[in-house]
Amino acid sequence: MIFIASVIHRVIQLFILVIIAQAILSFFMDPFHPVRRTIDQVVDPFLNPIRRFLPPIANLDFSPIVLIILLQLIDSIIYRLLVNMAISS
Repeated sequence: MIFIASVIHRVIQLFILVIIAQAILSFFMDPFHPVRRTIDQVVDPFLNPIRRFLPPIANLDFSPIVLIILLQLIDSIIYRLLVNMAISS
């Protein structure tokens, strides 16, 4: 169980890095650049539901921050559950 918890943790951390990269690239890279389009295709399905509830404020999109916080929360809950299951068994 600890191995599974560790893998899930690493995947979530990698996804958070991709979200940060997408946010940074949105300032500097053309939206039609192949790298940016690929990253957007991965991240946007997760950001779009948040954007429906949290519109941009003063032309700033806070949905990546909300998604990162949610992912950290999910990561923490899953990690604790799986590690506690492994310890108790």
